Amino acid sequence: MEQMTSKKRILSAVTGKETDRVPWSPFLAYYWQYVPREEQEKGEVAYMKKIGADPLLRGSCLLSLSEMKNVEHTSKRDGNKMFDSYITKVGTITEIRTYSAQADTWFLTGHPVSEEEDFKVLQYIYENMNITENIEPFAREYEKLGENAVSCPNIGVNYKTAFQALVERWCGTEALSYALYDFPETVEECLAVMMEKDRETVINALNSPAEILNFFEDSSTTNISPAMFEKYTLPQINEWADILHTKGKLLMHHACGHLKDIMPLIATSRIDILESVTPPPTGNIEIADAFAILPEHIALIGGIDPTFFESCTLDELEKYVKDLLSTARGRRFVLANSDSCPPGVTYDKFLLISDIVRNFR
Repeated sequence: MEQMTSKKRILSAVTGKETDRVPWSPFLAYYWQYVPREEQEKGEVAYMKKIGADPLLRGSCLLSLSEMKNVEHTSKRDGNKMFDSYITKVGTITEIRTYSAQADTWFLTGHPVSEEEDFKVLQYIYENMNITENIEPFAREYEKLGENAVSCPNIGVNYKTAFQALVERWCGTEALSYALYDFPETVEECLAVMMEKDRETVINALNSPAEILNFFEDSSTTNISPAMFEKYTLPQINEWADILHTKGKLLMHHACGHLKDIMPLIATSRIDILESVTPPPTGNIEIADAFAILPEHIALIGGIDPTFFESCTLDELEKYVKDLLSTARGRRFVLANSDSCPPGVTYDKFLLISDIVRNFR
C-alpha cells in the first residue's frame, strides 16, 4: 500500500478506512516544556515528525471566545496564593489558586461555588457571557499544517461539558454532590444556562475546516459517579455529536481517568473517538476490555500508561507496544501515550515506538 501522509493516516484510522500502518500520535503534555529550547522553537509538529510520529494536536485552538459582561474580575496575590473574584450585582464568588514551584503550576485549591446563592451568581455570569466566533486563527493554522498533522480545536466554554466544569472548576465533587441533594433545581437551572453557552461554541465550530472537534472531559469515576455521568454529562455529549454530525465532523471525547464503570455508558454515546484511554495503574481498564465494550464505530486513542512509559526498559516497552498493536488489530485505533508524558521519558523510547509501528505486521 502507498505510504500515507500523517493526516490521511489518522483520519483513515479513526473512520475505519484502510491504513498503511497504525498511526502513532504521542500526547506531549507535561513533556513539551522540558524539551530543549531550540527544539521548542521549531514547533511541536516538527518535533513529532523528527521522532517519526503522526502529529495529532489535541485542543490546538479556540474556535470561540467567551467574554463576561456586567462582571468585574479582580485578582489579588498573597504569597503563593492567588484570589480571583467575580463581582456581580447578585453577589460575588472567589476562587483560590496556589502556586507549586516544583510543578511550576497554579493549582485550584479553593472552588468558588458551594452555596445556593453562589450558583445564582454563576448563572448570572453565564447569562451575561458573550460568545464570539474565532475561526480565522485556526483556519490559518489548518492551511499551514496541510497533510502534516490533524489539528483538533476545542469546543465548550470550559472545553468540557457543563457538569464537568462544575466538578473541576466551579464546585468540586463534594460541594456539587451536596448541592444536588440540597437544592437540585437551582443547580440544574444553572446547568441549563451553561449548556446553552456551550451549544453556541459547538455551532460556531461548524463554520471551521476542522475534521475533529475535541473536549477535555477528563472523565473518571474518581470524581463523578456513573449515575451523574448518565444524567448530566451523556445527554450534552450526544447533543454536541448530533450537531457536529450535521456537517460530517467528528467528536473526540478526552477521557483519561478511571473509565471501567462508565465505559458501558460511553459505549452508548454518539461520540466518534474516545481519546487518552489509560490502562492501570493510571487508569483502571485494559485496552482489550475497552474494545470489548465499545462498538466498532467508536475509535480509541491511547493505550500506553504514562507511569509505565517513564519507568519501563526498552525491551519491556517493545513487548508492551507489540501486544497493544495485536490487541487493536482490525479496530479503529491510534497508538498514544495516554493523557500526558512524564518529562523523564527518554528520547530513545519515542524512536523505538516509531520503529515498531513502521514494521509491525
